[in-house]
Amino acid sequence: MKYEKEFPLFKTKVEGIAKKFNLSDLAERKKYFEAKAGGDIAKLQKYFDSGKTFMVYLLGKKNAGKGTYTKLLMEIFGRDKIAHLSVGDIVRDLHAAVGDEKYKKELLDYLRKNYRGYITPEQALDALLGRDQKTLLPNEFIMALVKREIDKIGKKTIFIDGFPRNLDQVSYSMFFKQLVDYREDPDIFIAIDIPEAVIDERMKYRRVCPICHTPRNLKLFTTQEVEYDEKDGKFYLICDNPDHERARMFGKEGDEMGIESIRERLELDDKLIEKIFSLHGISKGLIRNAVPVDKSKDLVDDYEITPAYEYEYDKTSGKVKTIENPFVVKDDEGVEVYSLLAPPVALSLIRQLVEILGL
Repeated sequence: MKYEKEFPLFKTKVEGIAKKFNLSDLAERKKYFEAKAGGDIAKLQKYFDSGKTFMVYLLGKKNAGKGTYTKLLMEIFGRDKIAHLSVGDIVRDLHAAVGDEKYKKELLDYLRKNYRGYITPEQALDALLGRDQKTLLPNEFIMALVKREIDKIGKKTIFIDGFPRNLDQVSYSMFFKQLVDYREDPDIFIAIDIPEAVIDERMKYRRVCPICHTPRNLKLFTTQEVEYDEKDGKFYLICDNPDHERARMFGKEGDEMGIESIRERLELDDKLIEKIFSLHGISKGLIRNAVPVDKSKDLVDDYEITPAYEYEYDKTSGKVKTIENPFVVKDDEGVEVYSLLAPPVALSLIRQLVEILGL
């Protein structure tokens, strides 16, 4: 597998633990992490309790699960210890909030004090919001927005998702902690290795409730009830919320194209990870979404493998039968792999952080 020489395949299987944990259940996940990584969790908890923090730059392709892994660590250690900062969310929230004149004034006041660049804060804001198509948005402006969010978060360990976002921002990220005045935290780059075939399936089979917008996946994350429409010959996920009157879930426009709609972004993400891995003097780690099928029995437990769902319609009863099998794809090198659920990937992240921090 990719980067296997620098980062050997990770083993989540622990001898002597025969119990199968339901990783979709919060209480079961807690028992799972305690059973498989209790010692490492205790070390990190002690680190946090002493008032120490660190900054993690999560590098991964679009839909790699960066936010999901951070949320699992927040679940384990608490939101008072860990924060998730998404550059994409910052930009989206800015679009929504900038119509508020009071908010806009506060933002511009902050930028005038903290932003340094070749265009004015007003020009940069217009470029960000798309009102000025000719001006190239400077990296310094994005840096100032990220710094503003970190100022608001305060003294917590921060997982930054979406920065650096281009090759020019890599050099900025190396000196980012010096730019955030009060922090003396270790900074760590964690890359996520995920086969493009997994991202493709996540996108093609993604389904969303038209009422609550809850996402699910026809193939990888089913609902309690599935319906078959004899007219169009298709299976539909039914939203689990009982108040939604059995609402059918639908794919978003363009999802059927899968990764082809984001091909350029994926190629850039690959270049970013390669450039980061070539740097010296910076702590780096790698978490993998998948394991080779022929090595899986030694590395992971069966319940840690992502299930894939197929459906059969019984015309007589009018009911749909859901069939579950392991999710098997070929990775980017053509090796057959099992995709992993999020908790075992988060488990490998916890162990690597303990090692990198020297705990």
